[in-house]
Amino acid sequence: MGFSVTLSHILMVIGSVVLASGLSAYVLYTGQSLQSNILQNVSDIRRQMSLQVQIVYATIDNSTTPSHFVVYTKNIGWIMMNNFTYLDVYVGEYGKAMLYTYSATASNGTGTFNLTDANGDSIWEPRETAVIRAYPTSDVEGVMFEAKVVPFRGLASSYLFPSPP
Repeated sequence: MGFSVTLSHILMVIGSVVLASGLSAYVLYTGQSLQSNILQNVSDIRRQMSLQVQIVYATIDNSTTPSHFVVYTKNIGWIMMNNFTYLDVYVGEYGKAMLYTYSATASNGTGTFNLTDANGDSIWEPRETAVIRAYPTSDVEGVMFEAKVVPFRGLASSYLFPSPP
């Protein structure tokens, strides 16, 4: 009887050790997975904070037919931009702004925009102001206008402005 009790105790100890090892391995795996997810989220947020724009001024240029919008925007983030395809520009009458897509050859009546950075090297660097010209497909009408510039995975900027006198 003494041997079977000792054997039972040994088996229970071994089972307990195996169960505790499995449980601790699962807890470590879950903790590392959670840590990885948190680090990925922090990295994504850091990237979003690094890609910021600020609209400084916007107006309507009446020298063309139809008139077009001119939006002065500053890169206040830490990352330079050179691919403007993923930059969304919304401009138009307040509450009725339209989406304009990037085209290097944007011109009157195309419904697209082009972007010219301050030094003309086609790289929108941090602390550099760019001029965005958005060309609507029809004539510009209204009293109050809005502009919004949204970089891909970055922080957007909005601006309200009146019609020029």
